[in-house]
Amino acid sequence: MYQSILVPVDVVEKELTKKVLPHVEYLAKLSHAKVKLFHTLPVASAIVNAYSFGFEEFQDKATVQAEKWLNELINTIDLPKETLSYAIAFGNPRDEILTIADELKPDLIIIGSRRPNISTHLLGSNAAAVVRHAKTAVLVIR
Repeated sequence: MYQSILVPVDVVEKELTKKVLPHVEYLAKLSHAKVKLFHTLPVASAIVNAYSFGFEEFQDKATVQAEKWLNELINTIDLPKETLSYAIAFGNPRDEILTIADELKPDLIIIGSRRPNISTHLLGSNAAAVVRHAKTAVLVIR
């Protein structure tokens, strides 16, 4: 059914990730699918403007922290470790999720979504943007 599943996760949204993982495990086990976890680190304009003051060092530290968290997360997932991988990007989460989805062409994207609040009504959520623009099936978990 599924050969490849993309799972966008957020270091800040650990509770939401805990809700998503059982669905990932279940569907990946059923299909023997490979799972790619994906985390996007934000790039604030202030950080970019501070490039000359060590942006590369900040980027390296942020990447190391994200990799540590993703490796810890992978160790909690009840799937064969050879079927699990991760990727990290800097940028806008919805744009980066759609970009990696276009590159990897997964059969399914499983994404968590928080309960909408005023900012998501005004700005839109990452999950809503992925659902609207993805070229593959998207499963949204609340």
